[in-house]
Amino acid sequence: MGFRLKIEGGETIELGSNNILTATYKTDTPDDSNARSTEVGSILEITGKILTATDGDQADDTMKIALWSLVPAVKADCYRKATLEVLNAGQMVRKVYFPNAFVVDYTEDFGADAGVGTFRLVIKQKKDKNDLVKIEGGYAAE
Repeated sequence: MGFRLKIEGGETIELGSNNILTATYKTDTPDDSNARSTEVGSILEITGKILTATDGDQADDTMKIALWSLVPAVKADCYRKATLEVLNAGQMVRKVYFPNAFVVDYTEDFGADAGVGTFRLVIKQKKDKNDLVKIEGGYAAE
């Protein structure tokens, strides 16, 4: 299984299968509702490895994600386009697109014995733009 994450805004951020370990899509509704709620959220959670630059290669884009997580809500750049692709044997299993994604949570963990750090990114689609979320899949990947 492979992954590609592309975030577009003031700059482009790209992570691939060499970084991403897991990806979770979640439709979030209130747990105390007795009927379909109008308070629906779309969430992506992505975990992976932080890679360091080696042999002239540049480091991965996790630093750019860390900096994006610090952009305050009063700046338009806090909202960016995010596309996650889940691939398996040349087949597009899922393609999830958030046109107005923002960072809910971002963490990095480093350990002396792990050698490489890990990250966890949680992004959410802006609630009033949920109707613009696209979920596709089941076709040959490009």
